Amino acid sequence: MIIDRLIEKIIEKQNPTCVGLDTAPEYLPSSCERRELAQKIDLFNREIVDSVCDVVPAVKVQIAYYEALGAEGIECFGKTCRYAKQNGLFVIADCKRNDIGATAEQYAKAYLGGENGEGFFQDVDLLTVNGYLGTDGIAPFVEKAKTYDKGVFVLVKTSNPSSGELQDLRLQDGRTVYECMGDMAEKWGEGTCGKYGYSRVGAVVGATYPEEAKILRARLPHTFFLIPGYGAQGGNAEMLKNCFAKGGMGGIVNNSRGILCAYKKSEKWQSHRARVGLCARDAALGMREDLRSVLGEICAK
Repeated sequence: MIIDRLIEKIIEKQNPTCVGLDTAPEYLPSSCERRELAQKIDLFNREIVDSVCDVVPAVKVQIAYYEALGAEGIECFGKTCRYAKQNGLFVIADCKRNDIGATAEQYAKAYLGGENGEGFFQDVDLLTVNGYLGTDGIAPFVEKAKTYDKGVFVLVKTSNPSSGELQDLRLQDGRTVYECMGDMAEKWGEGTCGKYGYSRVGAVVGATYPEEAKILRARLPHTFFLIPGYGAQGGNAEMLKNCFAKGGMGGIVNNSRGILCAYKKSEKWQSHRARVGLCARDAALGMREDLRSVLGEICAK
């Protein structure tokens, strides 16, 4: 099962880090014309993947950065997913898809459709989805995930500063909105748990809200967490430890700018090309050690 294999890769590498390939044009070492951007971003992403694929278990590819470049950008998104997959990484498509009925079916088919030409992005393993339209907006994704052994991460408690405007509101039964959404994610994953006890329906839980994460970790024992907010958004290893269960299990932490742009903060490597990859690797190794200092050895208990 997909989450079992991801957990095993995390244990093997002793590193619950996901590198976010949210590659903006300004992250590139040198400027270029718009018509060249998709090609340059593809090469940049390949350099990052080559440098970290033996250190981290997964990448998260945020589609907005690619959609902004038009058709060439969408092609680059697909190439990036494929290259990461070919290099042994799990691929999380960060698309936050959200719709109902036939439209949700089409989104699910595109990203989770599997083999034999049904899915357009067949190298995607897991997809972020927005559950705030309710069950009929999520069911098509869960069904495709079951059919093709893929997974989804439902937005539950996001890392952005204004998330509490909606997610922290109290319902009549006393739960917060984010607790309610977490409970729904746990229910949507029923019957799909693997040998480590986690289902193929995960949750997005931000590192920037440690108290809320502690509540959710206790409420959602079978839900694997995708944890944004580390690094540039202000989260650190101490803040995100509440997202994990015993043995450092139950989550993977995303870091985008901190790894992609690490070369901009270092004079260690002289050439642009060497500096990008080697500094990304140094940053990924540093993050691994930071997480280890809080989580300890990652193991199934």
